[in-house]
Amino acid sequence: METTNVKKEVQVINAEELLTHLKGHRKLTRRTIEIFPEEQLFTYSIGGMRSFAELIQELLGIAAPGIKEIATGNPAELQENFDHQNKKANLLEAWDKATVEIEKYWLQIEQERFQETIKSFGQYEGKVWENIFYFIDNEIHHRAQAFVYLRALGIDPPFFWDR
Repeated sequence: METTNVKKEVQVINAEELLTHLKGHRKLTRRTIEIFPEEQLFTYSIGGMRSFAELIQELLGIAAPGIKEIATGNPAELQENFDHQNKKANLLEAWDKATVEIEKYWLQIEQERFQETIKSFGQYEGKVWENIFYFIDNEIHHRAQAFVYLRALGIDPPFFWDR
């Protein structure tokens, strides 16, 4: 009797676990915003990098609108400027609203959709999961810049692994 080797596909992570991972990063970034001194949040820069407030605006312009675009299939326009009136409380409020929006639209993403190729914001082509990984990677990158700023200001950032 001849046997055939059938390769069984095993899923490493499911959509719910990926959302939990994303939300963990969002919680850590939120804590980073909270401990950042308000004045420096909008003005502090090293080596020509943007202020942390400008980086936050970029993150707000990408994750929630990107997840909504994935869920609905309706093209989103990349918008990275918000009227925060140079107030940390306004950035935190926008951050929290974006997190609620991410959770809302995430639940509308069909499992098969994660393997589809899309063009986020009409510009960035890749599979849905690749775009979501980009959203997470971009947040990590900008939070790391904020960690450098905090250390330069003599403030210990939150532990990067405490999500």
